[in-house]
Order: sequence, then structure tokens, then C-alpha cells
Amino acid sequence: MRKILITNDDGFESRGLLALRDALSDLAQILVVAPAREKSACGHGLCLTSPLKFIKVDDDFYKLDDGGPTDCVYLALNAIYEDGQKPDLIVSGINLGSNMGEDTTYSGTVAGAIEGAIQGIPSLAISQLMKDKNLSDEYDFALAKKVIREIVQKIFSHSYPLGDRRLININVPQLEIEKCKGYKITQKGYRLYGNNAHLNRDPRGNEYYWLGLQPLAWKDRDGILSDFTATKEGYVSITPITLNLTSYEDLNSLQTWMEI
Repeated sequence: MRKILITNDDGFESRGLLALRDALSDLAQILVVAPAREKSACGHGLCLTSPLKFIKVDDDFYKLDDGGPTDCVYLALNAIYEDGQKPDLIVSGINLGSNMGEDTTYSGTVAGAIEGAIQGIPSLAISQLMKDKNLSDEYDFALAKKVIREIVQKIFSHSYPLGDRRLININVPQLEIEKCKGYKITQKGYRLYGNNAHLNRDPRGNEYYWLGLQPLAWKDRDGILSDFTATKEGYVSITPITLNLTSYEDLNSLQTWMEI
């Protein structure tokens, strides 16, 4: 039977994680390894300064104290799965909120899939957009569950479509299934950020900051439809991501600059 490793960055109790597990439970043998606490926006980091411990939640379901999604994937592959018994697929999500444009560099959800790609395993990250910025959404995961089932079934039927060290990043609009217009293959748009550092004072007068969330704002790149625009127009965005961050178009100009 096929094997799927599931992780996320919202923590082991996340509604999105449980929806993902439910969506894929009849397609493969599922192992869930998720952070014991929320690790949103943790990026692709490993915990190297404190011990990590698996805590069993349920059959084939563990929370990792005190790791993030990268730790979850790394340790699952090297401590839970036996040699030669690696998963056929890694799926990270379903994230509560989008992961598009440069937000993918902050995302723990995407980081879980990145670690899978580094380890040579086909990997997906899936996120569902919010309707409002106050995190008060009552998420309906029906569309996201349908999308991930279809994509996983396609991978199992026709093989993984990308090469080594590449992953698929999926962003799902929060729509009823019948209102979704379909899929679009997209590129990452330019995420526009403002100053969202909120200064406050504690009861003793000491200053502290909270980093808040901002409404999605973006600029499209030339050519291919962006992930932002696709989801705004009612499509599921599917973006191939490569881990090779080399800026090839700048190699020659950088060489020339160094020779000045």
C-alpha cells in the first residue's frame, strides 16, 4: 500500500491538518507528524539547540515537542520509517491561510514540503485562503479536500510530474466546490509588504512589538498568471517550486561587475 507522510505548521490540533488526514485516509497508509505547538511563519529551520521528543497522539499520529515542520519531516524519515520504507509522498497542510509569492519563504507549511524535496521524496504544500484578516473564519475544507485527493490520485496514477528538488505549492480559494472555476498553473507573484509592526507597552511601561497580518497585496510578474491573481479569480493555484535559488540571468553581469 502507498504511504503518505503528513505534516503542517499550524500544530497537531489544526482543523486543516485533520481535514487533510481525513481526505487522504483511504488512499494510502497515513503517518502524521506535526508540531506540538503552532509554528506559523517559522520558515525552513531545524531545531539544533534543544532535544526533540515524539509524543503519540493516536495510531500513526505523533506530535513533535518542540520541533517545527522541517524537524517533523526530517525525524519522521530518519527515526520512524525503517530503512527502505520511506513514504511515497509528503503532504504539508492544509494551512489556515494562503502561502503565495514571497510568503513561501516564511512559510512553515512550504518548508515541510521543501524538506521532503531535499530528501528526494515527491512533496506537496497545500494552503487555503482566508476570507477575512481577523482569523475568524469558519473554514470549510470541502474544496481543499477535493483538490488534494485529485492531485494525489493523479500522482499515484501517473507519477510525480516534477524533477529532483522540486515541490508543488497549492493554494485553494475559500469557495464552495461548485463555484471554483478549476485549476491554473501559476508563477509566484510579487507580494507587497508594508509596515505592520505594532508597538505597545506592558504594565511597567516597557515597549514590545507584535507583528501583525496584512491584507493580500501583490504585483503580477510579466507573462504567466500569478498565484495571487488565479485565486482571486476563483481558481486553484498550482505552482511548481525549485530549490535552486541561483539567479542564472545575473551570472554574466555579476562576473563582469567583479572584473571591473
